Order: sequence, then structure tokens, then C-alpha cells
Amino acid sequence: MIRISNRQTSPAKAARWYVYMARCADGSIYTGISTDVKARIAKHNLGKGAVYTAGRRPVRLIYQERCLTRSHALRREYQIKHWKKKQKEELVLSKP
Repeated sequence: MIRISNRQTSPAKAARWYVYMARCADGSIYTGISTDVKARIAKHNLGKGAVYTAGRRPVRLIYQERCLTRSHALRREYQIKHWKKKQKEELVLSKP
């Protein structure tokens, strides 16, 4: 069992968190987390996802990585956000 917010749930019912990277229209890379990456990218493209991406639309998904918990996803996001663009590009190219 996995403990989430003082309640127990089975692993099958636990939220699946993802770290994702999206390429913006200006070529920059945005990194975020979500339980529904497809819906989150759609929100970014509506201008409602994040202030950073609102002025850099359209964005397209270039990478996603599944994490077991929200905490792990946040730590991984923090790590990736501190990388240089070249390192991010290498991660994107390394994923099949």
C-alpha cells in the first residue's frame, strides 16, 4: 500500500506523476510536472498553463518521464530545470 495524505491506497489507484519538457515556439524548453501531460500541454497552448509559456505558444511535448510520487517528480523537475539547455537536449535525444 502507498500512503497519500494520511490515507492508504493501492498502487493501482495512486496518481501517476510525470516530469515533462515542452519546446516553445521561440526554441526554449519549459519543464514541469503533471498527472495528465496531454491535458497540461493543451492548457499551455490555450495560454492557461504557465506565465512562461503563455507568450511562447505553441508548445509541443518533447519529453516525459514517469515518477512514482509527486515528491519525486518535483525533485526531478528541480534537477532538470537547473541543467543547461544542451543537457536537456541530450536527455530528449537519449529517450527512445
